[in-house]
Amino acid sequence: MKVILRQDVPNLGKSGDAREVSPGYFRNYLQPRGLASEATAGRMKAQQSIVAIASTKESREEAQARSLAEDLGAVTLTFQVKVGDQGRMYGSVTAKDVADELKRAKGIDVDRHKIVIDEALRSPGEHSAVVKLDHGVEATLKLDLVPESAEAG
Repeated sequence: MKVILRQDVPNLGKSGDAREVSPGYFRNYLQPRGLASEATAGRMKAQQSIVAIASTKESREEAQARSLAEDLGAVTLTFQVKVGDQGRMYGSVTAKDVADELKRAKGIDVDRHKIVIDEALRSPGEHSAVVKLDHGVEATLKLDLVPESAEAG
């Protein structure tokens, strides 16, 4: 018997998949729990259109993520940092600081949890951070930490 899964079912398939199962399994397990419905011609056609729409949406979102990654790859963020006598910074630059500066300077809103900084940025100079976008797309940001001038401090 052919069924269309309404939800993910372990060892059977994901939501939207059409599968062949025994009539007893469908009648006694899948149907009472609302996990699947019988695959009629109308339901199969509707499911195909839903899959096509989802595929189009996903490809559009992936293209947007790639475009954003290209934009982010061209960005260099500059931070004015306070430096002590030995050239060490007071504090460090965090992912939240990078997200805030990206929003302020470029108008690009990125969740701070998607920004990965390998080690704490505690020294002036050039550094990089990776931004993990949706659909496995990643972008590398250039960060320039510049010591504040003596007159400003």
